[in-house]
Amino acid sequence: MPQYIALLRGVNVGGKNRVVMTELRESFEQHGFTQVKTYLNSGNVIFSTEKKESEMITKECEMLIERMTGLHIPVTIVSGEAWLEAVKHAPKWWNTDKESKHNAIFIISPTTTAEVMLSVGEAKPEYEQVDHHERVIFWSAPLKTFSRTRWSKIVSSAYYDRITIRNANTVMKIAELIKKEK
Repeated sequence: MPQYIALLRGVNVGGKNRVVMTELRESFEQHGFTQVKTYLNSGNVIFSTEKKESEMITKECEMLIERMTGLHIPVTIVSGEAWLEAVKHAPKWWNTDKESKHNAIFIISPTTTAEVMLSVGEAKPEYEQVDHHERVIFWSAPLKTFSRTRWSKIVSSAYYDRITIRNANTVMKIAELIKKEK
């Protein structure tokens, strides 16, 4: 059965948009999703379903969350296959230097990767590295010069509400969880 990852945007950050992961998992299970797991408190749900239309799955997940919490939380759905493919195509420099911050920026549909990259602008090669695969932008920057990067300013981008960010450790752990269920 196909696996998916629901990435909830902006939950449990600074006491805002509180979503209890055990309740979220139970809600997904009651809806008929199977092999449901949550990872961390930041809104990562791994699950299986026979449904194949990600737009429909997205709407269902957002509806479940709204029913459960009363909050409208944007969700992006990534198939397990697409997740593993993105990890496979991550640039060689991503997630290698322990003195750098490594993030994966997931684009929430219908926004495109090109729109986000254009909005943020060219990376500053002396401070950061940026590449992408499909709907995932890989970004790395040394911690000591992080504030000088163009991509650290993504929070002030017009597209900030159309992305959700996960660090490399989270991305790699979810990849492991996907592989275990195969």
